[in-house]
Amino acid sequence: MFWIKKVLSQLVMPVPLTVLLLLLAACLWRSQGQWLLKLGKVSLSLAIAVLFLCSQSQVSYWLTNSLESRFSPNHQNMTQRCVVMVLGSSNIEKSGLTAVQQLSATALARLNEGIRQLSLGPQCTLVLSGYSGGIQPTPHASIMANAAIELGVNPANIVKFDQPKDTIEEAYALQKLIGHHPFKLVTSATHMPRAMSIFTQLGMQPQAAPTDFIARQGFWWRLDADQLLASQRAIHEYIGMLWLQVKGLSVPPSPKETL
Repeated sequence: MFWIKKVLSQLVMPVPLTVLLLLLAACLWRSQGQWLLKLGKVSLSLAIAVLFLCSQSQVSYWLTNSLESRFSPNHQNMTQRCVVMVLGSSNIEKSGLTAVQQLSATALARLNEGIRQLSLGPQCTLVLSGYSGGIQPTPHASIMANAAIELGVNPANIVKFDQPKDTIEEAYALQKLIGHHPFKLVTSATHMPRAMSIFTQLGMQPQAAPTDFIARQGFWWRLDADQLLASQRAIHEYIGMLWLQVKGLSVPPSPKETL
């Protein structure tokens, strides 16, 4: 189910969708049937429209800012038990690079914010998550933990979740660790609305600490690959929220706290 969801969601992302529409148009362009020829022209028009709109700054800004504006940066001190949960992202694994250098820009932004949150509470525990993706030997959580240590975090204050594949599994894992105690939740600003929904549906008490803000305004006439990427990330989140509403979230019995 996990991989089926991943594959299906990719089919409606701007770049794969544009390619599929162009391939369809190419196949139908020389068709003898009038309705097939019209379908090919419609497919070509849609491909151009998707690529243009998602690369355009106003459209990209509207898609991303509507997600990022829901939660503000978190500067709140934690006077009681302090737990900071940093959701996983991605990395490369290449010899000769430090752990920090192996992290993607998104992962590094999340980790930096997680470390900043540690300074806002006493004796904080930093929880890092992420599996190997099935294509590299070292789990993402381990790379993140090594990077945190390089940046000065005490290894004794780090907990790793190297099995969760997505946010729902990360939420279950943290619930087993801390039960329903409040905690800081660190993830990208575009991903925060969906993440908060998942954790709160489990009866947990996350305090949003968004980072990696990508909404940018620019000239309306300028088409940009960065805006295309931002649009794709936002669309991914909207689809994820729709999937969550359709599928729902089964809530397991409340676990005993282990931390």
